[in-house]
Amino acid sequence: MTNASHIMTSRAEAPLADGRRERSRSSRSKIVAAMVDLVGKGDVAPSAARVAEVAGVGLRSVFRHFDDMDELYREMGEVIAAQVMPIILEPPSGASWKEKLFDIADRRAMVFETILPYRISANLKRFQSPYLMQDYRRMLRLESDTTEAHLPVSVKADVAGTRSLNVILSFQTWRLLRHDQELPFEDAKAVVRRLLSDAMSGMPED
Repeated sequence: MTNASHIMTSRAEAPLADGRRERSRSSRSKIVAAMVDLVGKGDVAPSAARVAEVAGVGLRSVFRHFDDMDELYREMGEVIAAQVMPIILEPPSGASWKEKLFDIADRRAMVFETILPYRISANLKRFQSPYLMQDYRRMLRLESDTTEAHLPVSVKADVAGTRSLNVILSFQTWRLLRHDQELPFEDAKAVVRRLLSDAMSGMPED
């Protein structure tokens, strides 16, 4: 083949390869979007077949893009994290540490409400998934670290008191109130604020 022919063939093949890559990216995005949609609507343990159906792709396509459901859960987690991490990491407002914790409580109410079905879904699977168990523990550390970062030394010295604050501001407490007890959002938020106020009432101001 002459150089000219080779160049012409390469140019003809390039759009085909680009088209295949674009279709592959599109299929992958549809699969992740389907997973997010299903879990968000309450199907906390969707099958690969159901994900494929909602995504409008074949079942083989799901496992062509994802080695297993664990990987799909990981992608879903990244989508949700991109939505909520800026809110979680934003410095809380307030003149005192107690005011800052109330701000954290209100902000977490919004975040936890957003991630509620996704965290429930992941919790159901974490005992069969090293990745999801690792992610669960990572989120626990993030919750406690972002709370304790605003506590004065005198409060941190009270280990039991610090742990009680972490429990009150945890996702598990929010899940108990919203999912298990089925409290409306504002009622659940009021319970958390009341628990937090009672817990902090006997703690030093600084």
